[in-house]
Parts: sequence; structure tokens; C-alpha cells
Amino acid sequence: MSPAAALPGEFLPVDPEIEKAVRAEGGKLLALMDAHPAPGIFSRKGAYARLMDWSMQDPAFKTQLFRFVDVLPSLEAPADVIRHLREYLGDKAVELSPALRTGLAAAALAPGLAAGAVRAQIADLARQFVAGETPDDLVRQLLKNARAGLATTIDLLGETVVSAAEADAFLQRNLAVLDTVAAALAREPAPAFSDVGPAGPLPRLNLSVKISALTPDVRPADPENSVAALKQRLRPVLRRAREVGAFVNFDMESYRLKEITLALFRSILEEEEFRAQPAAGIALQAYLRDCERDLRDLIAWVRAARRPVAVRLVKGAYWEHETITARQRGWPVPVWSHKPESDAAYEKLTCLLLDHADVLAPAFATHNVRSCAQAIVQAARRGLDPRALEFQALYGMADDLKAALLHTGHRVREYCAVGALLPGMAYLVRRLLENTSNESFLRRQNAGGATAEQLLENPVVTLARLRGAGVPPAVSAVDVSGDATPSSRSDHPPVPPFRNAPCTDFTVAAARERQRAALGRLAGRLGRKWPLVIGGRPVADREYVASINPAHPDQVVGHWARGTVADADAAVAAGLAAFPAWRATPAEDRARILERAADLLEAQRFDLNALLILEAGKPWIEADADVAEAIDFCRFYAAEMRRLARPVVTQAVPGETCVQTWIPRGVGVAIAPWNFPLAILTGLTVAPLVAGNCVIIKPARQTSVIGAHLMAVLTEAGVPPGVLAYLPCFGSDAGAHLVDHRDVAFYAFTGSRAVGTGIWEAAGRTPPGQANLKKVVCEMGGKNALIIDTDADLDEAVPAALASAFGYAGQKCSALARLIVLDGVYERFVPRFLAACASVPVGDPAEPGTVVNPVIDAAARRGILGYIDQGRREARLAWQAELPPGLGASGGHYVPPTVFTDVRPEHVIAREEIFGPVVAILRARDLDEAIAWANDCDYALTGGMFSRSPAALARAARELACGNVYLNRGITGAIVERHPFGGYKMSGGGTKAGGRGYLLNFMHPRVVAENTVRRGFIPPEEA
Repeated sequence: MSPAAALPGEFLPVDPEIEKAVRAEGGKLLALMDAHPAPGIFSRKGAYARLMDWSMQDPAFKTQLFRFVDVLPSLEAPADVIRHLREYLGDKAVELSPALRTGLAAAALAPGLAAGAVRAQIADLARQFVAGETPDDLVRQLLKNARAGLATTIDLLGETVVSAAEADAFLQRNLAVLDTVAAALAREPAPAFSDVGPAGPLPRLNLSVKISALTPDVRPADPENSVAALKQRLRPVLRRAREVGAFVNFDMESYRLKEITLALFRSILEEEEFRAQPAAGIALQAYLRDCERDLRDLIAWVRAARRPVAVRLVKGAYWEHETITARQRGWPVPVWSHKPESDAAYEKLTCLLLDHADVLAPAFATHNVRSCAQAIVQAARRGLDPRALEFQALYGMADDLKAALLHTGHRVREYCAVGALLPGMAYLVRRLLENTSNESFLRRQNAGGATAEQLLENPVVTLARLRGAGVPPAVSAVDVSGDATPSSRSDHPPVPPFRNAPCTDFTVAAARERQRAALGRLAGRLGRKWPLVIGGRPVADREYVASINPAHPDQVVGHWARGTVADADAAVAAGLAAFPAWRATPAEDRARILERAADLLEAQRFDLNALLILEAGKPWIEADADVAEAIDFCRFYAAEMRRLARPVVTQAVPGETCVQTWIPRGVGVAIAPWNFPLAILTGLTVAPLVAGNCVIIKPARQTSVIGAHLMAVLTEAGVPPGVLAYLPCFGSDAGAHLVDHRDVAFYAFTGSRAVGTGIWEAAGRTPPGQANLKKVVCEMGGKNALIIDTDADLDEAVPAALASAFGYAGQKCSALARLIVLDGVYERFVPRFLAACASVPVGDPAEPGTVVNPVIDAAARRGILGYIDQGRREARLAWQAELPPGLGASGGHYVPPTVFTDVRPEHVIAREEIFGPVVAILRARDLDEAIAWANDCDYALTGGMFSRSPAALARAARELACGNVYLNRGITGAIVERHPFGGYKMSGGGTKAGGRGYLLNFMHPRVVAENTVRRGFIPPEEA
């Protein structure tokens, strides 16, 4: 049956004749496996049997066990090993091995004994899946495999590099392995059975590489430069492989790297020196929905380039990661939602591969007997030599299947991971997850009690049966949401659930093209003049101020009219006049206006991104997140207003109704910063607006053109004249006048501490004639700390710290300013962090790969450079970026990212907010000191910790003094509703933007209590 019988995106129809043959072939394989069972982890006795059994029966234990296995390599002190073992596994820890009972009991006196036993046991477990630690180990395993008829592919453990130095080291490891193995094979000229194909011997030296280990300069939103950087690192490997006659396979990793991996594979093999040699191949993951498209594109390229390659077809090893990541981001889930779907896709892709075996060497990497049998049957129907296809299986898994395939005359290659046992825990955990998954073929075969008939069932039939039993088809990410808010009264329909607007996935070529087109459109429309808007009418006869591009100060983005004191009075008067009608407008109508505004923002997304890139200097991803947050504010506050509009019965008692409602305050001012010029301005504006207030929009002077666009969007969405005023102005005149204005009821402010405390102070004065005490919603700055515990996952902590410190050039109130590193990990973390800093691109935000952009203006640059000079006097300058050539020619306001060490808590650079790409590293003796230093600060905005100690994480959640605590992730990037944002102390008044209760800041609460008793009679419903 050819895949032509199934349309793209569909699975193969069930063919009874083929099914009969597949079942027969599968039965033969299963019989051979039963007759010659091979040792494996499922057959191990004692501790291993208990471990696997617990993991499969108790998901909570499985999670804790695998987390302990993951953290173990970072634990140097024996006492830390014992502490983590107890924290993760509790009483079950002693059951991992009888030897631990005595050791743990005596751990207080001799922790090294128990810790050594634990390490030895986990290392022994790792040896089930890791073929060796050194190249010599690898040679021994390769020769052992050859004697058994197996071919080998080599995988060097170590997948994440964060610096050029780490990439260099990994490159040398690859070159050394090629040389060592080639020399050993030269002494063993006879090829193994599986190293001979239909046309003769195949390359016996077979190396698998992952692009994440080649260079830190991989940015999915910038594939062109990423591929260029990868090719620089890969060429030496391909040259050496060509010299020694080796085969190089490009492994596939996470979905975000898929397109870059495919582009790299095609691009580098098109280079003249690699058009013919070395032999090369690539892995494709059948659990990806678009795998068929990728395979068809690859076939077309192979035929056009006349460059035969191998394709390793795998199911995929990152299902949980891909699913969770997509759902968190609101993106379509890229993988099939159910295991039978992946298996069915694998069978269709198997046929497609076999149909093109003249130019593709098919390799089927699977432990599933059904998948192997289907490939064998389909190859035979096409008249292919059994040696034309290859089966692959992991070292330490499915040894009985490998033997059965060899016995039936098929070539088998073993995928051998090589590297230090304990540092290779990420690989071990993936193998454990595979073995203990409910849907794992090996688990069903060895521990699940499945029959041969069940194991060999066609996945299309399995899927139909499951769906018939009520299992839903593939689930879209947008279907995942919280429950609707229940109504407080039965006569109101439930409030629809809020869903965050997904950020744009710039790994998709079409998205990048749309963004480039938007930047091109904006370049042709620069320089427009934007008037004030008061009472629904433009006010154009004012002085205009130029808004410039921070990356190119000679480029004027637009001009905005400068409001005067008289304009401020006019805006307040217009708001007071419009307030009664707007207050009386039903909350539902106000909410719909916000939702229309959200739709307009979404429709203009790429154009707004372009404006933020040019006027605010935001890199692509940062600009897009800004727009997404603005959309979220509109939709979330609309949903919140619907909820709050429903009267709440405070207490139900017979004869009296007690109802609480909220009413708007009046006319207020939204004063926004330049660093989130659309998101924060939108939130500060639409929250009081939907609550029934009139609002004067005062954007930051550096980004007032963006404010004009928001005014236009809200007007188009239906906000009546006078309800909103657009009043860009200077703080020294019209702005100060608004702060003192007696008829202004509230201020929604985000900005600097100096301005915020000034507004707070001024609002506390009550001049004659002022009707109400003014409300101030005040969000200010931060001096945010991230603690690195001794057991932190440095592969996660280093990239998160880089992104938190240098994203948008550190111009976020949530940005990382203080890295507090515990003494026990300092010598491992700090050199790695400093080396990784050089991989963060500095450049023009109009380029998609830029991370560090220019700061907002010349004054900001001077201030930050002043703090850097202060840091040189106080501490040690550990690293400072060299700005790329050419940036200075643009006149852009660039500040080189800078890191200081030997910083003390009392130093100026550790206490004052810098608002730029400057990081102070402090070395703490222990967790007590680290938390004390983190809290010894005027600010309390964001902070966090990287740790794999449950007790330490619980302590951070309890004791860190900040409004937003982030554990084992970056400390920037708050998301509406998910992470309500705001701090206390000098970071603000304790409000939470994007959270429940935020709208209450802009309303007065009222309670109406009515006596419903009339001469002893009460309404029946109250009886």
C-alpha cells in the first residue's frame, strides 16, 4: 500500500492483506524475543525492579525520583546528597537499596558512606543506558557490537552549550572521537554484518550531532545568522569525517530548533566541498504533525540536489516538553496528542521513505515491534533487499528486539551515548521517562501484561477504538483554559474565560516576512505629526516635539504636539462633562469596547511591533510581547468588569437584602513609562476606563507616538468623545499641573521612584474645593535579585539569568540587577555565566536576532555609564561587551552589557536602580545570607531562586520580599492573569496589574441594605 492512498495529513487506511502479513512478521519477532530474552532494566532484580515498579505505579514517586536523579550530579557534599534524598523521597529512600538503611541511619555521623552508596547506585543505573565515559570505552563497545553483528552510532553526551568556550570543547570532543575510533577500526578491517548494505560496506564510523551543542549563537527568530554560526562550527567535523570515511547524522531536538536543523542540513551539504562526502543523514520525528511535509520537502531537495542521504525516522523524545511549552505560550501543539497517532504517522512515513529508497537510506529507530514488522512487510512488498533498510535502537534498551531483527537478516544499529555518567543525567531521565510512560511499548511488553495481539494492533484501529470510548482527538492549545467565573447570581450567564493572546512565533518564516514587511511600510510613513485630542477633537496648533529612533537618532519616527497647562484644564473639563454619561453606560457596553480595541490591536500587530521597534528600540520578540500584553489587558479587564458589575449579596438574612456594588471615581490621569510604551499605557488606561471613569492619557515623551496610536485604536473601538484625552506633555508644566489639579480623582502611574513618590506626596494634599481623597496606583522600580543555590541546574540558570539581565538592555523594572550566588556553586556558575555573556547579541533592534538594543536616549546612556564608572571604583569589572563594529556610526545610544564581581551589599551598584544592562554578582556564604541580602533593599518588585531543593524553594517562596517571586525560571516576562504584577516597599503601592482586584482601585465600594419586612410579611424567596 503506497502512501499515495492516504492524503497528506491522513493516516494509512487499514488493508487486511497487509495487516495479516504485519501480524505474522510481528509474531515471528515476538517469538524470537521470547526464546532469547535479553537482559534489560525491566528484568533487573532487587532495587531496580522496585524502582521501576514504583515509578510506573506511583506518578508522584516517579516525579520525585527523577528529580533527585537529575540533581544528583550537582551535589558535591555528601550531606547535600542525603538531604536531597530525604527531601525528595522521604521514607521510601531507604528502600532504594537495602544498603542504604544502615547508611541513612548513620548519615548524621558518616554522610559520606550513605552518599557514596547513592551515587554508586544511580551511576549503575546510568550504565544501563550510557555505553561508556571515554573514547576507549566507546571503542570497546563498538567492537563488542561488531562481533554481535551490530553497527553503532555515537552520541556524545552534552546538549547545551552557553558559551564559545563550551562549544570549542565539544567540537574537540567530536574530533577526538572521530580520530580515536577511526584508528581503532583501521586495526579491525572486517565490517560487522550490519555495516554492509546491498551495494557493499557502509561507513563503520557513524557520529550523531546535535546543533544545540555546536554553538550558543542559535536564535530561532534569526535563522539566517543562526545557520551561518552553526556552519562555522560544523565544517571542521564534516571535514574530519570526510577524511576518515565517517558518516554524520544530524539529530533532531526540540521543535523550536527543527527548522534551523533542516536549513543547516540542506545548506551545508550544498557547499561544494560537501556535495559528495561525507555520507550524511538527518533524523525526523514522526510525532510532529508537520513531519510528513518536512519529509516530502527533503525528498524534493535530495532529488534536485542529487545528493543521497539517510533519514533516521524516530517517534520523538520530547513529547511532554513540546506539549507543555506550546500550551504555556498559547501556540498550536506541534505533536500528535495521542500515542497511536504518532505510531500511525510513523507507519505512513515508513512507506514514504521506502518509496524513495533509491535516494534515501531509510533507518527506523524504534523499540516497537509492530513498527518494525510494518517496515519489514512494506519493504518486501516493494521488492527491497532486507539490507536496504536499517533498524536502530538505544543502547541498554530492547536488546531482545535487536537480536530478533539480526536473526531475521536485518541490519541493526545501536545508538550509543558516551560521556560522564552522572553529568549525563538529562539523557538518563529521558530514558527513564520513556521506559515508565503509560504508553511506552517496552513497558506494555515487559510490565504491562499486554498480549501479542494488543502489541501488534494497528494504531489506526487503536485510535478508532479509543475515540469510540470517549478519548478526544488531538487537543488544540487554545482549548486549555481555566473554568469560567461562576456568577454570584443565577440570573446572569457565566463570564467567558479569559485567554492570553499568544506571542508571535518568529520561528515561522511567514511571521518573519510579515514583520519585515511592516518595518518597510513604517519606514515610508515616518515623520507624521500627531495632535492632541481633547473632547474628541484634535488640537493641532501647538509646539511639536520630535520622537527619535534610539538606534538611529537622526531618524525621526514622528512628532507629537506638546500639551500646555491650559490643555490640561481643558482635558479635565472635558472628562468631567463626559463622566455622567460614561458612568451610566452599561458595564457590558464598556467591556465590548475594550474587546473591540483588543481585536484592532491584534489586527495591527505587526505594524505596532514595527513602531515599538523604531520608537522604543525594542527587539522583535520584546516588541511583540508588549503588544500581546496590551491585548491581554483589554480582554482581561473587560472580563473583570463583567464580573464586578454583578451585585454581590454580602450576607443572606431573612427580611433584609444587603448588596455591595462599585461606582467609578471620576476623571483620572494615566501616566505611563517608555519601556513598555503600549502594554503599560494600555493597562493604565483601559482599567479605569472600563470601570466607568474618564481618563487623560499622558504617555512618556520618548514614546508619545505610540500613545497616539493607542488613542486612535480606542477611539475607533467606540470610546465616546471627552471620555479619553490624549495629552502628551512635559512633566515640569502641564504634567505637574495635572498632579495638583483638584478635580483629578486618581492617578495610574508607572515610572521612576522619584516621580512616583512625588505624585504620592502631591496627591495627599487636599486643597479647598477638592471633593475626594485622591487615589494613587503607583508602580515604580526594582533592584531585583536572583539567588543561585548550590544545587541549581546551571543549564537552565545561566540562560535565564542572561535573558533576565540583558533582555531589552535591562530596561525593565523587573530586570535582573543582583545575582546572589552561593559559595558552594560560585566557582562553577560565575565563570560559565561570564563566558555565556558574550553570546548575547548587541545590535539594531530592527534585526531579528538582536537581544541587547540601545538604551532609550542619551541621558539614559550617560546615567548608566556613570554607574559603570562607580562599579569600577567599588568592585571588579569581570566582563564588558565589545560593541560590534558599525554600531557607533549610527549614533545609537548603546551601552555595553557589563558584569561586576566582588560586589558587596552596601555598594552603590548593589543598591540603586540602574535601569540598564549592568549586573552585580554577590557571593553569599549560605542561603541565610543570600536571602538576607536579597531582602536588604529599598525595593520589593521581582526576585527568584534557582534550586533543586524542595526545602530551599519553599523557603524562597515564603521569605523573599518581593511582589513577584519566580522559582527556577527567569524573573521577567509577567503574563496577565497568570502573573499579576506589582511590588511593595519603594516598588509601589502593592497593587497587582493584570490581576483580580486591580479594577477596584478605580472604583468606590457601596453597600445598599434594604429592610424588606412589611408588617411581618417578607418576599417568598427570602423566607
